[in-house]
Amino acid sequence: MSELHTIQTNINGKPVEASVPGRLLLSDFIREELRLTGTHVGCEHGVCGACTILYDGLPSRSCLMLAVQADGHEIVTVEGLASNGELHPLQEAFKAKHGLQCGYCTPGFLMTLVPFLAEHPDPDEATVRDAISGNLCRCTGYQSIVDATLLAARQMREKAGAVDGSEATS
Repeated sequence: MSELHTIQTNINGKPVEASVPGRLLLSDFIREELRLTGTHVGCEHGVCGACTILYDGLPSRSCLMLAVQADGHEIVTVEGLASNGELHPLQEAFKAKHGLQCGYCTPGFLMTLVPFLAEHPDPDEATVRDAISGNLCRCTGYQSIVDATLLAARQMREKAGAVDGSEATS
């Protein structure tokens, strides 16, 4: 039997304390113990990106991490993107531009792109394609994902401009 370790973490803005085996993957802890099933497990080798979460604000592959590594850290899963019952602008753009088909890869793309857009508020298509190069999709052909990302970036800039009091440009 594996020794249990007590961890304290913050997941989607909520404190979590749990006893976990030392070899439990973070992806399995998130899905099986916390029942946050939006984090998908695809390849289990960190290649496909379906298990991407934000770990202290940075996109990270949860299938390559142990649950004990979450101790003392801030985790955000795709379930944590919506705020006050409203989808994140990137989620809305994926919906508007058909940036998903089967949806299996979508949480990983979203969790990769949210911090990307925070760092690159006005990306071009090539920059977006580079940002998503570590995520695999077998359905969309990627163009709709790129289009959704560019739409979200534009809408987020316009909203920021309206909040700042400056004129929004299209």
